Amino acid sequence: MNRLFRLPILSLLVLVSLFSACKMDHDMDDMKHDSPLMKIMMDMMTQMDAQAKTQDPDHDFAAQMVLHHDAAIKMSEEELRAGSNQEMKTIAQDVITKQRAEITQFNTFLSGHQPTQPLVPQFNQIQKTNMDRMMAATDARAMTMRTDVDYAAMMIDHHQAAIDNSEALLQHGRNATMRQMAQAIITDQRQEIATLQNWLTRNR
Repeated sequence: MNRLFRLPILSLLVLVSLFSACKMDHDMDDMKHDSPLMKIMMDMMTQMDAQAKTQDPDHDFAAQMVLHHDAAIKMSEEELRAGSNQEMKTIAQDVITKQRAEITQFNTFLSGHQPTQPLVPQFNQIQKTNMDRMMAATDARAMTMRTDVDYAAMMIDHHQAAIDNSEALLQHGRNATMRQMAQAIITDQRQEIATLQNWLTRNR
């Protein structure tokens, strides 16, 4: 082939390849954000960002964990609705049962607690950083559109954020009840992460 014709053809092939790759990435992003599980996570982030902050770590931890747990319950309900693996459905039901009970505890605490001095403004930034890290980890995952697999993977990220925020509460919180709940969340959700990771290893 004449070299004068070869270069334009090669350039065209490169452009077609780049366009195809970009379109594939765009389609994958659309599919990811169409996922009911991802929508639940994104709605949770919107609610958390809009939530009023008191700068009292115990109050703000409890208030944010109500929203965080509510999202975990909604994700677990989606797993029960659309999933097919019985082991994962059992885990989802366990999450619903435990986190509904914890939401009741958090709301009971909030109903009788007044923000106390000294205020700790940096606690809210720590919470925000932890949640942004969770969304970055989730966004980096490839959505398989297999509910069982996507639920397990996203719940690992979701649980890790709860652990991170609970560890921040142990560092900055002052209320004994909230500190006990934070420690319980750390212990329980570390175990659940190990269970979810084990399941993913066996079911990818």
